Amino acid sequence: MSQAFSDDQLAEMRDTFSIFDKRGDGRIEAPAVGDVIRALGYNPLQSDVKKLVDSFGGRDKRISFEEFLPVVQKFSSKAHQDQHRYEEFVEGLRVFDKDGNGTMNSAELRHVLTTLGERLTDDEVEQLLAGLEDSQGHIAYEEFVKIVMSN
Repeated sequence: MSQAFSDDQLAEMRDTFSIFDKRGDGRIEAPAVGDVIRALGYNPLQSDVKKLVDSFGGRDKRISFEEFLPVVQKFSSKAHQDQHRYEEFVEGLRVFDKDGNGTMNSAELRHVLTTLGERLTDDEVEQLLAGLEDSQGHIAYEEFVKIVMSN
């Protein structure tokens, strides 16, 4: 499994892993997996960490570096990172979903896109939102995120 990482990357991972090895036995406690992954620069969801801990046999289980390595590969994969970004974008737009029905007001989305972060021009926003607005002026934000991420 370690073929996907360079020798330098493996050394960095091993060093980081060893920082969390409190007993010096080459193992970490399962709940520390999320902390090690974060220390390596990835940003797993808490729900993903909980699933990992459960898959290792619970909070009392200690895991080796060899057991840990496939986990890092999963979080370093482009597909996983893309899915995580998708979930973050959707969660960020969900705050504008006042009715809880998966849509948001297109005027609010236009405002966000033209005033926050890397601001888009009005023309760029119009191109981006073309055909996505329903008759009430709402946009299905999950579909919007899928379209933006596919481009």
